[in-house]
Amino acid sequence: MKKSTWIIIIFILTFLLSITFSTVSNVIANNLNIYFVLVILFLVIFTGIIFDMIGVAALTSNEATFHAKATKKIKGAKSSIKIIKNSSKMATICCDIVGDICGIVSGSLVTILAIYIANHIDNLSLITILITAVVSALTVGLKAVLKIVAVKKCDNIIEIVGKILSIVNF
Repeated sequence: MKKSTWIIIIFILTFLLSITFSTVSNVIANNLNIYFVLVILFLVIFTGIIFDMIGVAALTSNEATFHAKATKKIKGAKSSIKIIKNSSKMATICCDIVGDICGIVSGSLVTILAIYIANHIDNLSLITILITAVVSALTVGLKAVLKIVAVKKCDNIIEIVGKILSIVNF
């Protein structure tokens, strides 16, 4: 696939996923209990973190490990090889597309949460600052920890992802 085609595909995929994630999260957030909004917020944060970890693992995994497993017909090894051979694309999809969209959607959910809380407390600025700080620290801190895990356990992570993707014939 030519580089310019890949960039166009990334642009379109990001645009469509962003619309989908934002619409779903806003519909959920505007129509549900605030505690459920918190659950959705944490799910979005953790989705971004997990995908970031997968992207880093794809970049650091050892392809030779999976060739040996593929010769033994171990489930998911061929999918793992595809992931590693396309590691830069996988990292772009996982870290940049899914990870960044989750960051943007979590920002929207934080805004909804802050407005809800501000309707019950008079200080919107302080609430917004505190919630944003907690979500930012949680996101960045956990991403940092899981990037270390991704580098140390990259083959294990890619093996798990390869097994999952082999189910859908990737």
